[in-house]
Order: sequence, then C-alpha cells, then structure tokens
Amino acid sequence: MNSKRPKAAWALGAVIVVGLVAAAGYAWQPAIAPLARAPIPEANLTLVMHGAQVAELGDCMQCHTARNGKPYAGGLPLATPFGTIYSTNITPDVKTGIGGWSREAFARAMRKGVSRDGHLLYPAFPYPHFTRMSDEDIDALYAYLMARTPVDAPARVNELSFPLNFRPLVAGWNLLFLDQGPLPQPAQPQSDAWLRGRYLVEGAGHCAACHTPMNALGAEKSSQPYAGGLVDGWDVPPLDALTSARKPWTEEQLVSYLRTGIASEHSASAGPMLPVTHHLSRVPESDIRAIASYLMSLQPPVAARPAAQAERAPAPPDAQVLAAGAAIFNASCAGCHGAAAPMRTLGQRPALEWGSTLNSDRSRNAIQMVLRGNPWNGSSAAHYMPPFADVLTDRQIADVLSYVRFTYAQRPAWSDLPASVAAIRKENSQ
Repeated sequence: MNSKRPKAAWALGAVIVVGLVAAAGYAWQPAIAPLARAPIPEANLTLVMHGAQVAELGDCMQCHTARNGKPYAGGLPLATPFGTIYSTNITPDVKTGIGGWSREAFARAMRKGVSRDGHLLYPAFPYPHFTRMSDEDIDALYAYLMARTPVDAPARVNELSFPLNFRPLVAGWNLLFLDQGPLPQPAQPQSDAWLRGRYLVEGAGHCAACHTPMNALGAEKSSQPYAGGLVDGWDVPPLDALTSARKPWTEEQLVSYLRTGIASEHSASAGPMLPVTHHLSRVPESDIRAIASYLMSLQPPVAARPAAQAERAPAPPDAQVLAAGAAIFNASCAGCHGAAAPMRTLGQRPALEWGSTLNSDRSRNAIQMVLRGNPWNGSSAAHYMPPFADVLTDRQIADVLSYVRFTYAQRPAWSDLPASVAAIRKENSQ
C-alpha cells in the first residue's frame, strides 16, 4: 500500500477546509451605515469634470443604462455564460440608487466588489480592474455620480440558476481571482505616457475584461492576456496581435480608431466597441495616446511575429454563389462600398479590401455587420450602415459575404457560411 496517498488526500482535504473557512470569512462583509440623504453635489466643478472623464474612460453609462432608459439608472441585461445579470442604478437616488452611499462605501464597491449593505457584487461589475484606480479618480467619479439627477429605478432580479444565484459563492471567486491594490511597478523604467496608458487600460478602462478569454469560472485567463474574446455575439479581437494583422496597425491608426471610431486602413468600430469609442472621443487626446502607447507595447517583437507569406489567389466560390452575391452587392451595397461610391472617400472610411472584418479568419463579425448594421449616432464621424436582417435571407447574406470576401479581401472562403448566418441570427433573436 502506498503510504503517500493518505498523506496527499489529507493535505488536499486541509487545503479545501482552509479555503472554505477563508471564503466563509470573506463572504460576510459588514454593512456601512447609509447616509440620511444624498450628499450635496460637489461645488468643485474641476473635480466633477474629472469624474466625468473617468466615467467616459470606464464606459459607465453604457453598462448602467438600459435601452430607452434614463442615464445611469441601470436595468441593462448583461448576458453571461451563467445567466443574465442586470446592471444597477448608480444615480444618487437614496432608495434605489447610491444616494445613501458614503464615499467609503463607494470605494469599497469599486475596489473589493462589496455593496454598501455588505452583499458581494458579481464580477460582471469589473471591480478586479477598478481596484487599480487611484483615490483621486475614485473621489472624482463619486463626485460626478452624486451630481447626476436621481432616478427611482429599483434593481431587477438577476436570472441565474442555483447555486450561481447564491452570492456568498463569489467569495471563493474573489479568493482565486481578485488581486487587490494598485498595479505593481514595471520591471523596466517606462515613459510617463506608457505608465499612464497602463493605468487606464488595466484600471478604469478595464480593456482586458472584454479582450481576454474567460475560463470556466468566468475569470480572465491570466495565461492569455488580451488574446481576444466573445462579447454580445461579436468576436472581440486580440490586442496583442495588432502588428500581425494583414496590414499592421500603427500607433497613429490606433489613436484615430479610439478617438473617432474609424481607422482608415483597418475598420470602423461596431457592436460592443462602438459605444466605447463614442465615450473615448470625449476624453483628452493625451489619454488616448497613452492608451495607444501601452497597447502597442504589448505587440510581439518583430523577430517573433509570423513571417509574411506570399498570398496566393484563393479559389473562387461556386460560380452561382459568386453571381448571386454580385447581384446582391450591386443592388444593396455598391452605393456605399462600390469602387466609385462617394462614401469610399468621405471621412477616411476603411476600404473593404483592408477591413479587419473581411480579413478575419472567422465570419462572425462580418455576419453581424450585415444583420445588425451600425446605428446612426448623429455625429460628423458617423459610420452608419443599415441592418439587413429583415431584408436579406440567410442564403443571400452568405452569398454576398462570399462575394466580397473573394472579390475585395482576396481571402479563402469561410466554411459553412449559410449555417453560420442562421445560427447567429438565432442567437440575436434570443
């Protein structure tokens, strides 16, 4: 009999017991007494405006505003692999919002994921990133939110199945994945712009929350930082492969994309990234340049990038598919995307042949662009595209995408395109 096995089993049991005890201790958090009334809005307009910029960097309004709802009043459904979580009201309403929250309670929620009354917040609220934020930014964000108009909007009940709806389990998640505190000092000296960019990307901007794949417990895979993900039915591109694109991104192109939503040689923002670029357009350019500086530093060194290979012309799609796709393109798309279309030269819109969507190895985002389009935002930099979900059939969408993929991008055909269109249309309807 192997005497080591009982010892190993005992050790494993001890680890589990210690972990459960620690999780139980973390699961109980004291309530912080509520304020009798919401704080008087801060008279320091400089602080409030600073908080407004922090909110833009964090995209707070986007997650805390339901469709057709009032700003920051919550109620937006957030689809997760574990069910639907509804965002909460962060207006200064005392009964249903955060009007009764002190600055201490607000900071604890931001850094530890604990609500004022002591219950644990689900990590769909990205406190693992907000924990990196400075006191100054948290103070400013608190001042800004307390200056908003109060809205009476009770929290909606989350739709999570048992045992995932048992909040104390989040304590175990926090023990495993919450690394509290400011960012560590970099191993090598860095520029002020790089340091500022890292702080914004890793902190308020919480870019990794979308651009990093998740593990089975819904935490970012630390072994694959910025390797891409899936959000709201859209592929989220990797941020560590920008210089490995068919046409490598430059820092200036990235600045343009983040500030305007358009990179002339790459793509226009769409899906979940569209509101992000809207909000980033309202922050100082110096912050955008700092973000771009940090993101470009994540790219692999030249020697480590895949060697460029001479591209051979792909085999054309079936002639019938190509003809059908060309007919649909000429009837529905050429007015904006055709070679002679004025839209090709206005606003430095990206040409189809270089667009990230058409050049992707996956068809998901191209399908979503045709199905959902890009909403009009009323700005001079708008890159509107009408949705075709109610206009074109699955077969027609597959045909036109096969046509533009071959004709413009000169890339191999996506496999099983009609089935992919049908599957993604069904996802959207749900």
